[in-house]
Amino acid sequence: MCAVIIFDLLWVVRRPHIPTMRECTIWVSIYVSAALIFGGVLYLVANAQVATEFYAGWLTEYSLSVDNLFIFVIILSRFKVPPNRQQEVLMIGIIIALVLRGIMILIGAAVISRFSWVFFIFGIFLIWTAISLIRSHGEDESDYKENFAIRALRRVLPIHDKYDGMKLRTVVDGKKLWTPMLVVILALGSTDLLFALDSIPAIFGLTKDPFVVFSTNLFALMGLRQLYFLLGGLLDRLIYLPYGLAFILGFIGVKLIFEAMHTNSLSFINGGQPFDWAPHVPISVSLGVIAGALLITTVASLMASRREKKKPSLSDR
Repeated sequence: MCAVIIFDLLWVVRRPHIPTMRECTIWVSIYVSAALIFGGVLYLVANAQVATEFYAGWLTEYSLSVDNLFIFVIILSRFKVPPNRQQEVLMIGIIIALVLRGIMILIGAAVISRFSWVFFIFGIFLIWTAISLIRSHGEDESDYKENFAIRALRRVLPIHDKYDGMKLRTVVDGKKLWTPMLVVILALGSTDLLFALDSIPAIFGLTKDPFVVFSTNLFALMGLRQLYFLLGGLLDRLIYLPYGLAFILGFIGVKLIFEAMHTNSLSFINGGQPFDWAPHVPISVSLGVIAGALLITTVASLMASRREKKKPSLSDR
């Protein structure tokens, strides 16, 4: 896995360019195929349960990553990152995301192993996130607002208004200044951290194995850079994707609450006794629900976009 990250990074650094559609299609196909093969290897060396957990987790993380691309597009556009440098910027953002998620996965695994009641919190949080996704759908997302960390950085550090390649610092009239690249990287990193607050509880709702959790995040993120250029304008056509993601997060949230009820030990809930009547949702059912939700929302989005495109404009009337 480390080799994959290093290879991808060196490939981008040695060839800074705007990737073609053909190149992006090949690389996305390679990463998707690698994920499918990896799940097959898990089936051979472990069992069908572990492989199914990986596939369900990968589909969930990959779909959440596609939704994150909306924000990446806005950030790169907002800060006017040169097109031939966007690959490198995205790669740096992905590495930051992997490090942050790796830390959160270790913390999450340690907490879950000691306090099973944390599933109650994870479940409620995911349901709240699902409701927030539906409520915020349709709002103008192009109006990107810098978070507190970026605003504080602008007040403290002298930042130039022009890029100097991928350099974080540059010299202007004999003065050393920070370039906008620092702000862009911080924006991507802090945004990735917020994304992890949704994705980490979601994946722990499907598997408790830290290795599988990290694997799903790695395969979802490593194809993200090429997917950014491949999808392009297609992102605007996935109008129902937030509804599909909201349904998936809500489903996993309910599943987590059921899991917490099965292992309940909180004295103020049911006298500290487990809820024997709480249904158990098999991982195979979870995989079918996740795949079905993504398929339905994607097809519905493309059909709706096609119908909208066929409508005559005012200039045609």
